[in-house]
Amino acid sequence: MLLEVRGLKKFFPIKTGLFGKVTGRVHAVDDVSFSISKGESVALVGESGCGKSTVGRSVLRLFDLTAGEVWLDGVRIDSLSASALRPLRKRIQVIFQDPFSSLNPRMKVRDIIAEPIRNFGLATDEADIEARVAKLLERVRLGKDAGGRWPHEFSGGQRQRISIARALAAEPDLIICDEAVSALDVSVKAQIVNLLQDLQQELGLALLFISHDLAIVEHMAHRVAVMYLGKIVELAERTELFSSPLHPYTKALLSAVPLPDPTIKTRRIVLQGDVPSPINRPSGCHFHTRCPAAIARCKTEMPTLQTLASGRSVSCHLIE
Repeated sequence: MLLEVRGLKKFFPIKTGLFGKVTGRVHAVDDVSFSISKGESVALVGESGCGKSTVGRSVLRLFDLTAGEVWLDGVRIDSLSASALRPLRKRIQVIFQDPFSSLNPRMKVRDIIAEPIRNFGLATDEADIEARVAKLLERVRLGKDAGGRWPHEFSGGQRQRISIARALAAEPDLIICDEAVSALDVSVKAQIVNLLQDLQQELGLALLFISHDLAIVEHMAHRVAVMYLGKIVELAERTELFSSPLHPYTKALLSAVPLPDPTIKTRRIVLQGDVPSPINRPSGCHFHTRCPAAIARCKTEMPTLQTLASGRSVSCHLIE
């Protein structure tokens, strides 16, 4: 086991008035638990605002946790000081959604990729650093000549390849892909996904793939966790989840995925209403206000995420 997240909670305070009085909390992530093995891809999926990115940033320690634990290869990292955490930071890297805003426009590509190599002391000799940068650029299929250019001289897909090279420069065990392909064209998106898969097989990387694109998730994830309003409602192997979803929300999400063959007809499940506010969440099961199969118990009692005999987990009163 490489990464283990236990009971993760992240609430953001709402402050008003001159003195910043706390008048409420945004329940961005509420009691999320999952694990990632070495070399495994786990996807977090769900509608915008469900807490996917907050989970990723909490694992990275960009946010302090409200509650819960994050373990990396047997070491609890959520309670470490900044100085104690620094040696472990290189083991978890991130690829953000917008490659243009995540790259320093005042640095050339070679300097962007060389920065983590210098920061983590992976090489000190300039010739060695230059050779590592050239190798990384070749690995992401850009060519070493790209090192002398500026980020604005590249297309969106090429900039994302630079971001991948920068993440690989730290020699990580886990890469968090936070909507890493959602801003790209369809053809470019496929190229980046194939590149990530090739790198994962070549280097034995683990991936936490945060996305709302279920077609991409089906192509590259080993396991999938479906989130709704800050909670995981279903967690299963990819083939199981896409072939036989159990939770009503998962069924609705999958019914909205476009099929490549227009002659195949499927029944679209249209959810009524909007996603409730994470500030004032519904009582009981948070999904009951939109669930077509809700019963009286759903309105008063929160279901627990139970593990079934098959090994998959689901949070629904209708699944016993």
